[in-house]
Amino acid sequence: MPGPPNTESSNPMSKLIRAAQWVREDVQAQKSYHIPEASDVIKLDAMENPWSMPAELDEAWRNSLAGIQLNRYPDPVARELHAPLRELMQVPEDASLLLGNGSDEIIQFILMSLSAPDRVAMAPSPSFVMYEVLARACCMKFAAVPLDKNFALDMPAMRQAISRYQPAVIFLAWPNNPTGNLFDIQDVKEILSLAPGLVVIDEAYQPFVGISFMTELMDHPNLVVMRTLSKVGLAGLRLGILAGHSEWLNEFDKLRLPYNINSLTQTTASFALQHWDVFQQQIDAICKERERMLGALQNIPGITAWPSQTNFILFRVADGLADDLHAHLLVDGILIKNLNRPGSPLSNCLRVTIGLADENDAFVASVIRFTHPH
Repeated sequence: MPGPPNTESSNPMSKLIRAAQWVREDVQAQKSYHIPEASDVIKLDAMENPWSMPAELDEAWRNSLAGIQLNRYPDPVARELHAPLRELMQVPEDASLLLGNGSDEIIQFILMSLSAPDRVAMAPSPSFVMYEVLARACCMKFAAVPLDKNFALDMPAMRQAISRYQPAVIFLAWPNNPTGNLFDIQDVKEILSLAPGLVVIDEAYQPFVGISFMTELMDHPNLVVMRTLSKVGLAGLRLGILAGHSEWLNEFDKLRLPYNINSLTQTTASFALQHWDVFQQQIDAICKERERMLGALQNIPGITAWPSQTNFILFRVADGLADDLHAHLLVDGILIKNLNRPGSPLSNCLRVTIGLADENDAFVASVIRFTHPH
């Protein structure tokens, strides 16, 4: 006669396996990257182009998508994009090209390929936060070298850090995010000469400044240049570009996930590159609007706004007011980036993306109401 059921083995909750037992302690200690809710607001927080697909191109773009076979995997290396990207970005003929699902994926597979016990990734600070986030995710140590008071590279500190840490990779955002400035070319070249490992020059904002290290690519065996289409109107595509010596890129390609550039991205990017003159007009308009908004901010007493070579402006308010201003703007339906961390180089700082003219006017008017309520 069968005995009573084994309640221990039949109960699926009898043996609880908790994430805390297995997830790395350093991961548990981290916080997820927070992206705020942005519906029904003027969105000036994420360095996006404020225009959607230009109206004159919209129908032709939609028609270009009709032939995509969604039941089939995409071209694994996005061959159709290579030639127009090379032409647009003036990639040297001898350089290799590798595409990523946004710049973040490129940063990730670079770090995965270089990771080893006690190896160090390095970047100036403040800079793009994902350099550190992804370095630590890849079990690398991270060395942040503070910029000087003017947000320029502190070259004595950089020299000392390179000598001390012998970094496997140095990331230089050029222009820099979130400060918006362009590091001195000779300083960057000195870092290239001193670095024992790879140097990644991240030119995400290159379209807004016009100059590039792409022309220097083959002169430096430890240099790769990273670009993106996210800042010029195609953030939803998630397309990052890496150019460099094949010796490096062939190794990185081994850790790139298969089919990482989806069919919709490939077709839309190809279409956009065929009509780049329209996007270039938007870039020119953003740069013009940037200078107008910079002047408006600099004319508000109590605001310090720094010149920018990007599509955003970093500014500082009086001590203790950054969080209140950020909240005030949200009440007015305007979302910008609050960078305030007391005691840090970005204490009392906020960052605003250049939007459409009426959006920028609404932002400036709201700041004035906050700083001068009477």
